[in-house]
Amino acid sequence: MTQLLLRLFIKDHQNTCDPHVRSAVGKLSGIVGIICNLILFTGKIIIGTISGAVSITADAMNNLSDATSSIITLLGFKLAEQPADEKHPYGHARFEYLSGLAVAALIVLIGFELAKSSINKIINPAPVEFSLALVIVLVLSILLKLWMCLFNRTTGRMINSSTLLATSADSRNDVITTAAVLLASIIETTTKLPVDGFFGLGVSLFILYSGANLAKETISPLLGESASPELQALIVDYISAHPKVLGYHDLMVHDYGPGQRFATIHVEMDQKEDPLTCHEIIDDMERECLKSHNIHLVIHYDPIVTDDPELSRLHALVDQLLTDIDPELHTHDFRMVRAKDFTNLIFDVTLPEHLKKEEKSIKHQLDEKLSLLEETTYYTVITFDQPVFNRNCSGT
Repeated sequence: MTQLLLRLFIKDHQNTCDPHVRSAVGKLSGIVGIICNLILFTGKIIIGTISGAVSITADAMNNLSDATSSIITLLGFKLAEQPADEKHPYGHARFEYLSGLAVAALIVLIGFELAKSSINKIINPAPVEFSLALVIVLVLSILLKLWMCLFNRTTGRMINSSTLLATSADSRNDVITTAAVLLASIIETTTKLPVDGFFGLGVSLFILYSGANLAKETISPLLGESASPELQALIVDYISAHPKVLGYHDLMVHDYGPGQRFATIHVEMDQKEDPLTCHEIIDDMERECLKSHNIHLVIHYDPIVTDDPELSRLHALVDQLLTDIDPELHTHDFRMVRAKDFTNLIFDVTLPEHLKKEEKSIKHQLDEKLSLLEETTYYTVITFDQPVFNRNCSGT
């Protein structure tokens, strides 16, 4: 069914690297969500009103919130496809994140209102009218929501959309919620225990929990979360495939919304290579990365000395001394500047999280060990890097 909808409504739907195809998939998901959730809301609000079951009415309101969420998702994808302009040179793709945040706020608001209604039903219980129509509506709701979960999971993975994957998770949660509502109706009918209000409260708390989690997931990229390990691996695997590249480090990825990713990385090449040749190689890699992976990549060129035995010896020694301090300390961009009476060793060190604020101590220990082992006077000039910028990276 999912593939049929994609073929019918989206031309060249398999070309998900195309921003227009990505936007079309997101908008199709929004339209499908609006239609399905309005159907479910109508059926449940009628049955809930007739039977007097607040848990069913609560579930109906949850479907109404899902329909509204789908409208916001649709608008988010529509606004996100606007091209860059003078005031927004990085595009408008973050509208997708903003739409997700609006959806989360709406879910939390509705969950709060439903919790109040359920508490009132607990305080003032009323019997639930059980019927075959009630069972049919709830069972069909479970089946439709299960399909929506699979549909949004498939499309979300196709275009790597956190919004659609969150919608898929929300549909999965609705399957659990509706099953709980059906169970409450059966229990109350067979045992006469007034459990409807309690199940309604449970549904509303679940809605609140889901809304809070969705808010957390959508706020994170807006604050500037780190790139996923998969994206980092994609970039460094592409960079390392070139035979002239000896090492790479300091990968930074800036996310301005799906399809609008900007990255910088330092690439190390032998200093004996012609600088103009290196420049051409870097230009080609930047262009190809944008064409193949839709990533605006800027590469910084680091020339590396490869034929100095003394530098190689000191680099290996420093690596060993740092490993003795902590095995997670790693160096890159190692170079040496000789003076008459001393030598500067200049390099970067990736600093793990548990050693934050220990920079002075690490430098002091390293300097002490060097002074004991070497007759020449060495001064270390260290730049400490965050490990998140060097995950999956290696250097010389």
